[in-house]
Order: sequence, then structure tokens, then C-alpha cells
Amino acid sequence: MKRRLLLAALAFAASTAPALAHLDPAEHGSLMAGFTHPLSGLDHILVMIAVGLWAAQIGGRALWAVPAAFVGTMVFGFGLAMIGVQLPFVEPAILASMVALGLLVAMAVRLQAAACVALVAIFALFHGYAHGGELGASGALPFSAGFVIATALLHGAGNGLGLGIGRLSSGGWFSRLLGGLTAFAGLAPIFN
Repeated sequence: MKRRLLLAALAFAASTAPALAHLDPAEHGSLMAGFTHPLSGLDHILVMIAVGLWAAQIGGRALWAVPAAFVGTMVFGFGLAMIGVQLPFVEPAILASMVALGLLVAMAVRLQAAACVALVAIFALFHGYAHGGELGASGALPFSAGFVIATALLHGAGNGLGLGIGRLSSGGWFSRLLGGLTAFAGLAPIFN
């Protein structure tokens, strides 16, 4: 029964799509503009959840260290954008993060926590830089607080999903399937 409920909830969640527009900070405030920013792009959503899923697959210290490293380095990348540092290949790196993290989840790769932290930090730098590039008229501090909160919540959702799937399905096959779908979504633009 629990497995059916989980699958039904996941099917409903997968069938929804976020609005692909950013909130106007003048109307909704910089905090809400920042909060909704990671939620308005499938690339960001899939990567943030994949980070949580992968951390759940690894377990132990990685459960909190991997998402925390992503969030911390993402803020650093945002700061680089704010001071005008030019970072090349931002969009390709974000797509690469979808493919790489999706494959890591799909193959249930287990690395030392330090290696996992370093790997997600590389990708987080580009995600944070992309957030900084889309600051617009928002205030930097509330905008960054908003996307940090949203990102942490998405990581937490990935953690919870991964832990729940691990308890309900033998071998975590559903987590691996989600990882494969994330990797495929990262490759999809190549075929367009």
C-alpha cells in the first residue's frame, strides 16, 4: 500500500510543471523572486533533487554534507556574478550537471564524502552564477536568501524521496530510474 501511495504521489508531482517565468521583484519582493527562481526551471529542479537523492543513496555524513556544499558553493558562484567575474560555459555546465548527477544517481555511485562534496561544488558554482546573472532589479541579499531557501528545500525533498524510496523499494530502483530520467533531460537539448 505504501509503495502505491508513493508511486501515485510521484506520478502527480511529475505531471505538474512550474511556471516558466520569474516573479517581478517590485510586485512580489526580492525574497520571493529569489525563492521562485530555482523553481521556475526544470534544470535547476532536477539537479537539486538529484543532489538530495545521491546524498541519500550514499548516506552517513554525505546526507547533509553534499547538499550543504552545493548551497555554499552556489552562494559563492552568485557572489562571482555580483562582482562581475566572467565565468565561461555556464549553460553547458548546468546541462552537464543534469547529466552527471543524473548518471551518478542512476548508477548509485558511492564515493567518499569529500569527493562527492567536491563534485557537486563544481556544478553548484555554475548554478549560483546563473542565479546572479538573472538578478535583475532584485536586491542581492534577499534574492540570494530566497534561492538558498528554495535550493535547500529541494535538496531536502531529494533526501526525503531517496530515503523513502530506499525503505519502500528493494535496491532503490526507483531512485535510479529518476536519476536516469534526469540525465536524459540533460541530454535532450542536444537533440533539439
